[in-house]
Amino acid sequence: KRLTEDQIEKGIAHHHPSTPSTATSIAPTNNSSYWKFSKIMVFLRPIICLALFWQLALVLLSSTSTFVAAASDEVVVETLSPGTGPPVTKDHAYRSMVTLYIEEDDKTKTPSGWSTRVSDGAAQDNPFTFTPGVNLIVGWSEGVLQMKEGERAWLHVPAAKGYGSRPMGSKGGAFYIPANSNLLFDIEILGKVGGADAEL
Repeated sequence: KRLTEDQIEKGIAHHHPSTPSTATSIAPTNNSSYWKFSKIMVFLRPIICLALFWQLALVLLSSTSTFVAAASDEVVVETLSPGTGPPVTKDHAYRSMVTLYIEEDDKTKTPSGWSTRVSDGAAQDNPFTFTPGVNLIVGWSEGVLQMKEGERAWLHVPAAKGYGSRPMGSKGGAFYIPANSNLLFDIEILGKVGGADAEL
């Protein structure tokens, strides 16, 4: 028995899984859920991005603060003129010319009143003798051990490696260093005690 063309089309429309009637009954539900989800994501996306941004910013700020705190506790040697002699070690005593300043938070310097140079207020040039690590503040020893004989440098010493919470000298006296002061030494290593001064 031959089926007519109309019967064949009706049979396909009735049994095929992707008929218009079946698609029409399912599509609205899926599309509705999808669009609801899309709208929620459109609303949440900027909030999520902002939260991630602030989280990243806090991490970077914390890292920067840690770095700055670490850096502020380090002794910094700023060379003014290089030395041609051997490196300073703990094995020798050395002669030096020194002027001490208080280094303010804005990086300006205030004279402490102590110097071995006539040009900075001393009665006469009178070299200061020292041995690294012996009866010195920690910052001085750490700094000079980074220098060479004949070198002149700014020695930036944080308060924690200077005199800390102890004030030194007296107000109105020959010299005075307030408590918790960052120190700045203008120091020149002349050479070993008993040896010839290093050439600049």
